[in-house]
Amino acid sequence: MRGAKGGLLAGAIVLVAALVGAIPAAAATTTAWATWQPLTGTGGAYTTTVQVAAQPAITATMTSDSRAGQVGVISGTTNWLAQGTPVGAKYGSSINQSYVNLRPKADNAASPSTTTYSFANPTPASGWTFVLGDIDADSVRIQAIGANGQALTAAQLGFQGGFNYCAPGVTGKPSCTGDAADVPTWDATTQTLTGNAAALDTSGAAAWFEPNVPITSLTFSFTRRSGFPVYQTWFASIARDITGVVSDVTDVAQPLPGATLTLTDANGDVVATTISGADGSYSFPGVVATSGYTVRVTAPAGMIPEGATSAAVDLTTADGVADFTVRDIIPVAVSGRVVDNDGNPVPGATVTVDGGQTTTTDAQGNYLFDEVPVGPHTVVVTPPPGYSTTDPTEPLVVPPGSEVPITLADFVLVENPDLTGAVRANGAGVAGVTVTATGPGGTTLTTVTAADGSYTFPRLPSGDYEITVTTPDGYVATGATSQSETVATADVADVDFELARLGGLSGVVRTDGGAPVAGVTITLTTDEGDQQLITDADGAYGLGGLPPGTYTLTITAPAGSTIVGPSTLTVEVTAAGETFVDQDFTLAAIVVTPTDPPTTTPTPSTPPSTGGDRLPGTGLGPETFTWAVVGGAVLALGAVLFFVSRRRSHRD
Repeated sequence: MRGAKGGLLAGAIVLVAALVGAIPAAAATTTAWATWQPLTGTGGAYTTTVQVAAQPAITATMTSDSRAGQVGVISGTTNWLAQGTPVGAKYGSSINQSYVNLRPKADNAASPSTTTYSFANPTPASGWTFVLGDIDADSVRIQAIGANGQALTAAQLGFQGGFNYCAPGVTGKPSCTGDAADVPTWDATTQTLTGNAAALDTSGAAAWFEPNVPITSLTFSFTRRSGFPVYQTWFASIARDITGVVSDVTDVAQPLPGATLTLTDANGDVVATTISGADGSYSFPGVVATSGYTVRVTAPAGMIPEGATSAAVDLTTADGVADFTVRDIIPVAVSGRVVDNDGNPVPGATVTVDGGQTTTTDAQGNYLFDEVPVGPHTVVVTPPPGYSTTDPTEPLVVPPGSEVPITLADFVLVENPDLTGAVRANGAGVAGVTVTATGPGGTTLTTVTAADGSYTFPRLPSGDYEITVTTPDGYVATGATSQSETVATADVADVDFELARLGGLSGVVRTDGGAPVAGVTITLTTDEGDQQLITDADGAYGLGGLPPGTYTLTITAPAGSTIVGPSTLTVEVTAAGETFVDQDFTLAAIVVTPTDPPTTTPTPSTPPSTGGDRLPGTGLGPETFTWAVVGGAVLALGAVLFFVSRRRSHRD
């Protein structure tokens, strides 16, 4: 019987090809803009979730320390990315599709906001985009962490270009007015997008990116340069279809209904399952347009795939097709299941029957061998990474003349222990932080913290590990950044790390009339020493990146001015990373009161008279002079008499 069936295979393949050719190819490329949940929290601590795509689901939790005021999820009825923009030409118009508005941590150049999107699973390597809008009087630094825990390069971020969605001539644009030349510039070295050179508050300046490797987190550090800074963020995705036919080639090629098809993505996660229809066809519509997909066929009971049981599919540039053939099982068949010690299926385990037959377990942990010869055999299970085997080799004997399928007892694998922990700041989890585990033999594993700050290294082989946290921008470590742990047979938990947010401060120096004063020195005193800050043309000063501590600000009054009010201010930055604004000082000009000059006797223009009615050198007339002489004589006589009387008194 086997020989007859094998002889039909060549003809069956021709018939299958004809059958496949009769099915029209799908061309259902679709696009979708992301959906957002409303912002929750308050200024300095916002969060929300966003769904970028549905199949496979691309979802992320967003956390942001943006300040309040004109932030939130916006409807897209006033501003949108039209089909006339570069991104709109590929992903369609975003009119009536939501996006998010955010701001810096404070409205000064020293206090950028940090906004992180933590993805539930690594993103696809293509098929989606993010767009940043209203980048004019501000700048934004972009960082992303890959599935391997490493930071993405500028090339991997996939900068596609800048554009202005308000510019004249953009098809389908909103009513805003912009300039086609007003677009942000991209510095690949610093991975920073910067608005126009004059830092003018304009409209429509935007840029779009298409990352070309999977990422686990995406962070925007948004800094004010001038004006009233607000920036916009959009996400979008593109999807295509996977179709195929399952055929029964047992005798004559014909469509096979009832076969199960399973689609998995590049992460190994099941995206969807379906059943072949009466004509043997199946489809997975609306799948994110990227590579790394696998379609696996599971034949109905009593049948086995002929040839490959799975097919790789790439949707990057076109729809995908994956066809399969199956046939009846020829006795004797041997099957079984591989599970963990909790009874859960273990997919991807390699099962081998001596003589060279090898297969792998499916998503349900099942395996199947067709045509195992008569006699004793050895079945060996090789665990996938993260598991070890405890069961002895399974004995197998196929008796002569039997066509009864043989089902072996379950193979039980032991799941290796997990190592878990969290990264926190001021009691709250910090998302998107890279954690590295260096294990036996120098093996390095990396992961990224989830939205709640937790991380997991699952199913680690036994040995000694060094766990290290990479301090992200905007934070400082308040404890050890590395810990040593030993993994044996039990889970290792609570390997935690503590960070603190960096704070900032800013203020303005004005006159008592409200005018800004440039060039004034403000001395910042800390435990590490003093630092001089100088006010700019607007009288402003500021400093960011301040670790927790006490900071004293002291103003030095410029020459010709005096300080009105306090000359020192003190702020306390905690692990929450406060930014203190309005640390202002006031100066007044020193008022000098003029004094009267001393009175002097005028110099006569002619020499004084030596006769007549004035006496030389006295300014006295003759009559006055005579009386002065007489008075002087009387005083002299009185003095003599007083002296004589005193002498008499002493004698008495």
